Amino acid sequence: MPSHFLYRPIEAPSRAYHQLALAKQQQLTKPAGSLGRLESLAVELAAHQHREKPELDSCHITIFAADHGIAQHSVSAFPQAVTQEMIRNFARGGAAINVLAKENNASLDIVNLGTIERMEELAGVSQLQISAGTADFSQQPAMSRNQYQQAVQAGYAVGSSYQRGQVFIAGEMGIGNTSSAAALAAAILGCDCSTLVGAGTGIAAAQKVQKQALIETALQRCSQLGELSPEQWLQQLGGLEIAAMSASFIAAAQRGVSILLDGYICCAAALVACKINPGLQPWLIASHRSQEPGHQLILDELRLQAILDLQLRLGEGSGAALCIHILKQACSLHNNMATFAEAGVSQ
Repeated sequence: MPSHFLYRPIEAPSRAYHQLALAKQQQLTKPAGSLGRLESLAVELAAHQHREKPELDSCHITIFAADHGIAQHSVSAFPQAVTQEMIRNFARGGAAINVLAKENNASLDIVNLGTIERMEELAGVSQLQISAGTADFSQQPAMSRNQYQQAVQAGYAVGSSYQRGQVFIAGEMGIGNTSSAAALAAAILGCDCSTLVGAGTGIAAAQKVQKQALIETALQRCSQLGELSPEQWLQQLGGLEIAAMSASFIAAAQRGVSILLDGYICCAAALVACKINPGLQPWLIASHRSQEPGHQLILDELRLQAILDLQLRLGEGSGAALCIHILKQACSLHNNMATFAEAGVSQ
């Protein structure tokens, strides 16, 4: 079952350019460390891009969409038809991520991996339709091996389309996908479900209890299968879009591309991807801390510090898109501030 391309080595970010950028930061006309994360972000991007002066002039967003069989248990505040309706909204330019992409001059593509009903052709949407969503993972594997492989190959193709110097954001859309994210996080982290299950789209307390019980049932089912690999956990509990995101992150990192992570579901995909290929971790930048309770646990495991905490829980890549401008400002400050010597200022 292993997808061998996911295990290809990922080169570490350049230590030489990291040191050059760090040395420059220490010469800029400011007290050392006074620009906080803006300094470290610029240094990180310099190491990613193999440039002493990092730039952020090319940012690309891909939304991966798919339906989830677990949604039949009303684990979401919205009906499953919303997945398709939101794909149409993305295509028309009416969603939050459309607004943010336009504001930041970022390209935006949508990949539909499998909605419960086949969709019409839409501008800017790749209709792959691997299956009519996943199966109910509380009762059976979410995906067959073939479906899993198709999702991974689709995501890997997206990540492979970028090149060093670019920034990649993955967004997601799929009613029920916070259940899948929480199940994967529980499996990988070994945490109690109660610490990982949140409100998602805004569910009631009774729905949250049911959501947690379904995940516990799924984990109990999987425990009878013996020790599972990260890829097998994806097949058992993941969504088509989560599997695709995991593969896209690995492919992008293999090509030296910076990855700006969004929220809970996106980071759950990154968590599994890092277990598959640990070389991915240095290429990840966490954009924001979600309201979902499990998100901070995943960020801790990935050793990432979020840039923003705006109490977001939308998804779509929206939190990551908000950080594009912050990264641009970090690069601009790094590249354009005078040094002490240039300004004639005493250190």
